[in-house]
Amino acid sequence: MSPPFQTILGIKFYIGKLPGLLDLCAAGNFIVVPAAPALVDLPTNIHYRNALEKSDLAITDSGYMVLLWKFLTGQSLPRISGLKLLRGLLDGDELRQPGNSFWIMPSAKETEVNLSWLQRNNYAVSSEQCYVAPIYPRGAISDPHLLNLIEARRPRYILVNIGGGIQEPLGLYLRENLSYRPSIICVGAAIAFITGLQAAIPVWADTLMLGWLFRCLHAPGRFVPRIWKGLRLMPLIAKYRSQSVTS
Repeated sequence: MSPPFQTILGIKFYIGKLPGLLDLCAAGNFIVVPAAPALVDLPTNIHYRNALEKSDLAITDSGYMVLLWKFLTGQSLPRISGLKLLRGLLDGDELRQPGNSFWIMPSAKETEVNLSWLQRNNYAVSSEQCYVAPIYPRGAISDPHLLNLIEARRPRYILVNIGGGIQEPLGLYLRENLSYRPSIICVGAAIAFITGLQAAIPVWADTLMLGWLFRCLHAPGRFVPRIWKGLRLMPLIAKYRSQSVTS
């Protein structure tokens, strides 16, 4: 049986259960986790839109998008957050194997904290399997140094842990330029919720789609404007539904 998908805004969203998603993660797919504040940039950020539309699949991380889709179409979609996906990956054995993963981190500080957590919890990840991403420009992304590092190690999983709107074009760049087909999974800040760099989000809160509230309480100056921006997703979905915003 083929995996279940629903196209929203021209993006192929996976609408099955977590075990099936983890199977897709292991199959060499390019997976994106778009949040509402980033999705509202689809009409203006063509490189971001191109990356999402060319991904193998997206997951329904945005609870707001899921609620909007139910309100506008009557269709209930299961939600799988980026945090739930990463927890599922960490619960398995694949990321514990030496050399099996490569982690792209947003800063040296976050690399240190996240790597320490991974090693304390028996994941065979070394500093050579982590890469501190430079500040990439908005638009097309090219990073030959990163490409060479990955080619030399050929990990099965590449976990991209940088900001939405940037990590997706980077993931597409890797997919289109690597000589082999690893799983490229753009999970953004999910690992920071686990390692303590951002607000700790309990499983129950993530399940009830309350992660946004924990983030706002933890850092209101940073996240309240993002949540406010994400509200602009409603007219976008109302207008385009399943179609690409270029249609």
